[in-house]
Amino acid sequence: MSVENYIQGEIFGDSLPPLMESTPNQPTPRARSFQRRRSPLTSMPRLPDNLPPFRVVRSTRRKKSMNAFRANGLIEIHIPDRMSRRQELEIIPEMIALVLGRELRQRASSELLERLATELLAEYLPEFSERPSSIQWKPMRDRWGSCTTLDRTIRIAEKLATAPEYVIAGVLFHELIHLRIPDHGERFYELLNRHPERVRVEAYLAGFEAGAQAIPEAIFEREGES
Repeated sequence: MSVENYIQGEIFGDSLPPLMESTPNQPTPRARSFQRRRSPLTSMPRLPDNLPPFRVVRSTRRKKSMNAFRANGLIEIHIPDRMSRRQELEIIPEMIALVLGRELRQRASSELLERLATELLAEYLPEFSERPSSIQWKPMRDRWGSCTTLDRTIRIAEKLATAPEYVIAGVLFHELIHLRIPDHGERFYELLNRHPERVRVEAYLAGFEAGAQAIPEAIFEREGES
């Protein structure tokens, strides 16, 4: 695999003219030579000045799909190696906007998860003294949610962020039970059956999964799935 990385601030090196001295209305021979060689680049797209730190990663393994996510504080944009520099410059702001928009929705919806957890525990699991140490949205391809019983952390799949509230509550209720019961034994399902929307939630998730399987993988990657 061939991977080429571009760090923000370095991708303009071939689109900016070199420093040169000239008299008014009389470009030097070097300047005229540069204009002849570089004139096609004068119309190259320019990136906004206020973009957050990012880097572009080119890969020969990608054909059409693109992906963007934040890693260690840096937004990584993964694109096909055959994409032109012009296409790269045009797509960078769009991919960064996808990441920032997703993060904004996550911050807003984290309050929803915390509220639902409090309500579900009080109404359907009143005997539980366990409380989640954190509830977060996370990219998940094969799961709707997960819970680590040891440290009481709960993660809900990002792809459910736009689902109806009763669906999110149903998935969250499943994970809340795991705060005390790590397996899916008989006692687990006894508690799960307390949720009045269980059948409706499972029907929605089955339909959601069937629809997702019919969508090309490239769309999921463009939206930030991994």
